[in-house]
Amino acid sequence: MGNFWSLVQETFPPTSKFGIDDIPDMTGKVVIVTGGNTGIGKETARVLLLKNARVYITSRDHKKGEYAAKELLERTGKEVHVLRLDLASLKSVKAGAEYFLNQETKLHVLFNNAGVANCPVNLVTEDGYDLQFGTNVLGHFYFTKFLLPVLLSTAKSSPDGIARVVNTSSSAHHLSGLHFNTFKDSPARREMSSARLYGQSKTGNIVFAAELTRRYGQQGIVSTALNPGGIRTELSRHSSNLFTMLVDVLLYDVSYGALTQLYAGTIPDGASLNGKYLIPWARVGRPVASTQDLQLGKELWTWLEEQVQDV
Repeated sequence: MGNFWSLVQETFPPTSKFGIDDIPDMTGKVVIVTGGNTGIGKETARVLLLKNARVYITSRDHKKGEYAAKELLERTGKEVHVLRLDLASLKSVKAGAEYFLNQETKLHVLFNNAGVANCPVNLVTEDGYDLQFGTNVLGHFYFTKFLLPVLLSTAKSSPDGIARVVNTSSSAHHLSGLHFNTFKDSPARREMSSARLYGQSKTGNIVFAAELTRRYGQQGIVSTALNPGGIRTELSRHSSNLFTMLVDVLLYDVSYGALTQLYAGTIPDGASLNGKYLIPWARVGRPVASTQDLQLGKELWTWLEEQVQDV
């Protein structure tokens, strides 16, 4: 019953008490938004540019990234920096992270925002992982791992003593727990529906965020996970037209989708959110209880480390 009530709270949010006018000036702050070339990520980048942050967006398609940068410049008068980054390729993740580290010595906020959803089950990553888990969880883990040293050093030198990692999950985490034998392509994986595989990846985002807090929270890393809400984006591009039409009436404009992650990434008292799961709009919620299990967090982290150790 608790999970059902939590899902209801996530699905039907009250009017937001947080707005972009509540975001402080971000001058001097360096921010990365993965998937910032479209949807919620682009809206997040737009607002941060208006608040004077130095913003990097990632895009797996460089042309689309440059097009988004041009649009953001026209809308904000501010330049955004583009990182070519394909989260479905561990080599691409490594290259993108190394490029960033050659450009910057600080990173105040990492928005692990990008994701894929409802992909055909036959699709896998370049490295043979389920496309949704490989992109949404493993790719972001590897990117975060590369950037942890600069996040830690930034936290140490910042007046508030923190740097933030904001992980975009979804209410879809209610659909599935973690099944380790389905992270890579396998008969068990092919028996799961695309929706369950997506839900599993969103569970993975929350478990990862919680474990990141346990491991690095005392060193200034503020790690959160969140459900951005039901938003009209390109995320449903693999869904049927009928599904899209039926769901569209329940969805909100993309401007709403950025609110909760902007809250997590910018409010002055960011440390108070460490380890929290946020729900629409800018509220602390309660995820499925198993996502907070200490042993599960350790097991997932160990598995993720093993996948990237030889890249």
